[in-house]
Amino acid sequence: MILHKLLLRFAKHRDDAQFYLLQAQDAIRWIEAKGVKFGKETRVLDLGCGHGVFGAELVKKGCQVTFADESNGLFPELSSAPFRQVNIDRDDLSTLGTYDLVVCSNVLEHLEKPAQFIHSAEKLLAPGGRLYLSWTNWLSPWGGHEFSPLHYLGVHRGYLIYDKFSKRKRFHTPFVNLYPTYIGGILRIIRQDSHLRIVAMAPRYYTEFAFLLRIPGVREFLAWNCALLIGKS
Repeated sequence: MILHKLLLRFAKHRDDAQFYLLQAQDAIRWIEAKGVKFGKETRVLDLGCGHGVFGAELVKKGCQVTFADESNGLFPELSSAPFRQVNIDRDDLSTLGTYDLVVCSNVLEHLEKPAQFIHSAEKLLAPGGRLYLSWTNWLSPWGGHEFSPLHYLGVHRGYLIYDKFSKRKRFHTPFVNLYPTYIGGILRIIRQDSHLRIVAMAPRYYTEFAFLLRIPGVREFLAWNCALLIGKS
């Protein structure tokens, strides 16, 4: 469980590089525990990579990592790493190639068309490949990101109340760059896709309590972030 570590880090330093490094390292341990092997032959796509924190940890494990995002914001130490510019909502993802592992971490809730992405995921996976999909679901305590917990007051009301009373800058606006997503809905989309299957699922920050994701309703509020490992059928 790393939730307490993340909360302490965020309280002192907000969401700095170390905050995301803790997430990446813990996620990689979970992925390995679910049978994914890392090595020099492992081809990885860090999709929606941001600064490249997650992919950089996989580079350390010897993986061949390609980074992809709408713009190149990689840390300077990754300046020579392979990078592909892509808009996940608009572009044909099949042009990115196929990989043994596709990482899409904390991206899904920022997509206008999450179902379209999920249905396209199969094109990115090599035989035996896996998609690590992790996102903050809307009804979680952090569903509204920086204007949480005011998101519980409504999609069209919470962020406006935040603006009225908070002195902190707001970066997210519902239906502009933050889209309400629900665990139950995403699971249905995956299960209805004949090309995909769910290999494992757990609350990302406390994977020991994986059973929570099997309880409809409850999971929407108790999973701060949902982590799925998805394979091809």
